[in-house]
Amino acid sequence: MTLPYLERGLHRAERTAIRDAAGSWTYGELAAQAGRAAGSLTLQAGERVGLMLGRSREAVAVFLGVLEARGVAVPFSLRGTAREFAHQISDAGITRIVTEPAFEAVISDAVAQAGGPAPRMTAMRDLLAGAPRAAPAPGMDAAAVILYTSGTTGKPKGVVHTHASLTAQVDVLHRAWEWSEEDRLLHILPLHHVHGLVNGLLGALWAGAELRLVEKFEAARVWSAFAADEATVFYAVPTIYHQLAEAWEKQDSQTRRRWAEGAGRLRLAVSGSAALPAPLWSRWRDLTGQALLERYGMTEIGMAISNPYRGERRPGTVGQPLPGMTVRIVTEEGRDVSPGDSGEIWVEGPTLFKEYWGKPEATRETFTDGWFRTGDVAQVVDGYVRIVGRASVDILKSAGYKLSALEIEEVLAGHPAIGEVAVVGIPDPEWGEVVTACVIARPGQSLALDSLRDWCKDKLAAYKVPRRLVLRDALPRNAMGKVMKPDLIRDLSRFEDR
Repeated sequence: MTLPYLERGLHRAERTAIRDAAGSWTYGELAAQAGRAAGSLTLQAGERVGLMLGRSREAVAVFLGVLEARGVAVPFSLRGTAREFAHQISDAGITRIVTEPAFEAVISDAVAQAGGPAPRMTAMRDLLAGAPRAAPAPGMDAAAVILYTSGTTGKPKGVVHTHASLTAQVDVLHRAWEWSEEDRLLHILPLHHVHGLVNGLLGALWAGAELRLVEKFEAARVWSAFAADEATVFYAVPTIYHQLAEAWEKQDSQTRRRWAEGAGRLRLAVSGSAALPAPLWSRWRDLTGQALLERYGMTEIGMAISNPYRGERRPGTVGQPLPGMTVRIVTEEGRDVSPGDSGEIWVEGPTLFKEYWGKPEATRETFTDGWFRTGDVAQVVDGYVRIVGRASVDILKSAGYKLSALEIEEVLAGHPAIGEVAVVGIPDPEWGEVVTACVIARPGQSLALDSLRDWCKDKLAAYKVPRRLVLRDALPRNAMGKVMKPDLIRDLSRFEDR
C-alpha cells in the first residue's frame, strides 16, 4: 500500500527522499522501511501510538508505518517531561509507545504516572527488522495524527487531523509556494507540531522533494548548509532567524559574505509559529537579500494565510488567505468588521481539524456555523492581514511554541515559596514573548530565578520554564479579584523600555 504522502516521490523511486547524519534513503527505500514498520505493528484501525523518537530516517519511517497500519500517531516532544507525556498517554488512550534507548527512562516514568493499563513498549529497531504485511489502506476521513497543544486551558488538548485534512494542508502549500521535486528542505524544526511535521516533513515528501534532517540546530551548521547549497527551502521560527543573524554578526568579513550569498540562493525562506518583528524581517533582508515569507496558521487549522510567493511580501503582515481557505475578521457579536477595524480571525476550509480528542463540548464551543474561531485578533490593511494580538492573554508565543499561561501557573503554584503567581508574555525581539512569572512570595520566603528554573526542570518542558522572575507585593486585580494581566504586561513592558 502506498500512502498518499509518498505517491509523487515513488513515481521516481530512485530519487533521494530523506537524508540525515548517518546517510540517505531513496523514496523506494523509505516506502519499504515504512512498510516493514507497518507490518511489525499489526494495529487495530484507529489505535493510538505514542512516538518518542529522535530526528532520523528511521523515526520518519516509523511515523509513516503507523499511518500505513491504520493507526493514529501521537508524537511526543523531545523536550517534554514525564508529567506532560503521562497526560497525553492517558488522555489519548495510547496503547503502544515506540521509542529508543535514550528515551526509555522518561517514558517509563510517564507510564507509571499515567496509571491505568500500561501501553505496550516497542523498540524502534525491532519494528524496522520485520517484514511488510499487506493491510487495507486507511480511509481519507480516518484519524491520522493527534497533535497536542496548550489551547486556552491548563490541560493540553489533542487535536485530531485526518488524512484528508493533512493532505489538504500540504497540497495548499505545494501550490501556493510552488514546491517541486527539485527542492531540498533543510529541516531543523520539532516533529511534534504542524510547522515541523506537516508543513516540513509531509510537505517535502508530498512534493517528491528531498528532506534533509538536522539533528540539532546550530547556527554555524545551518549557515554552512546554505553556503554549500544543501537547501532550496528553509522553514524556521523568528527566534531561529534572530540567532542566525547574531551568529552572522560575529564572523569575519569573508565568512559573512560566503554565508550571506548561500542564504541568498534559497528559493524560499519561511517564518512562522510566532509573530516576526518587522526589524528582524528588514535585518534578514539586509544580510541575505532574502525577503522572508511570513504566514499564519495553528494546530487546528494548518496554514490559512500567507504572504505571496510571487508578489510583495509585507513585513508586519501575514499576507492573504491561501487558496481554498476562507477567512473572516469578525466582531465579538460575530459580524464582519469594517475595513481597517480589528476583530477575531475565523477560518473555514478543508485543512481544519476533525475534533479535540475525547472533548466534544470543547470542539463544539470553538466552532460557529462551521467557522473555527482562532482567538487571534487581526485587521486587514490594503488587503494584507496584520495580527494585532490574541483574544486571550493566557496564550503566549515563545520561540515558536504556543504556551498556556494557566498550565505554567498551575505548576508554579506548587512551589513551596510561591504564594500567588501570574504568568504573562513580555514582547521580546528574540523570543517573540518572554515567559515571565510574576510572583508574590510566601511570608518569610525568598526566591531567585535560577532556583525556580531548576525546580521546574522535571515539571515543565524547557520552553515553558519562565525566563524572567518578577517579585511583587501585590498583583493588579479587578473588582472581582481577577488578575488584570493586560495591566501587568503593560507595566512590565514599560519597565523593559526604560
